[in-house]
Amino acid sequence: MLRYLHKYANPVRFLSIARPMRKAMGLLSLFIILVGLVFALFFSPPDYQQKETVRIMYIHVPAAWMSLMIYAFISFSSIVFLVWKFPLFLILAKESVTVGVIFTFSALFTGSLWGKPTWGTYWVWDARLTSFLILFFIYLGLKLIKESFSHSSKGDYAFAYLALIGGFNLPIIKFSVDWWNTLHQPASIIRTGGVSISNEMLIPLFLMATGFLFLFIYILLVSVEINLKKRKMGYSKDKIIN
Repeated sequence: MLRYLHKYANPVRFLSIARPMRKAMGLLSLFIILVGLVFALFFSPPDYQQKETVRIMYIHVPAAWMSLMIYAFISFSSIVFLVWKFPLFLILAKESVTVGVIFTFSALFTGSLWGKPTWGTYWVWDARLTSFLILFFIYLGLKLIKESFSHSSKGDYAFAYLALIGGFNLPIIKFSVDWWNTLHQPASIIRTGGVSISNEMLIPLFLMATGFLFLFIYILLVSVEINLKKRKMGYSKDKIIN
């Protein structure tokens, strides 16, 4: 694995595979999300208790999954940067933050909309919601560091260390419904007893999650390419000035 990290930490090699992959991810994300929405709106049955409001799940759950996955990716990339000093992985981590903010906000917002008809309120301070809100604030903190110290090595290390510290919140989010009594329902898919929802709901759920994943990869590759081009232009200008 370390050999591949060294190989593709080179920006030129990275862009050589990123450009064709970017186009594929963009087209696939658009197609899969459209198919997922069709299944979610027209072929998935209403819940016997929550009725039609359960369809919020097809945005809320994949957005929540993406929030956790993107943060795990940011933490991993930060570790690689801190250990092996690969600047590309810091760029990958930083360019993931904005997408993470959007997915986390989407999960919180849709969760509130879903909570009103289900719990009778838009918000409760239970363990799952509170820990997820903390994740949102950590994302905002990372974004603030990224924007405020974009050309500072101290800012780079502050970003990476905060990303690592914030990673301790991920298992709290995952297991909060098992460790404490909460209004939030327990896991329905990744659990010891197996999947507890029907295939009619599971298929559109995974389609939307896959579409969101490909969308994240597409946005990330575009953002990283733009970042690398800006760095190259800045380096060229410095050479001309000097």
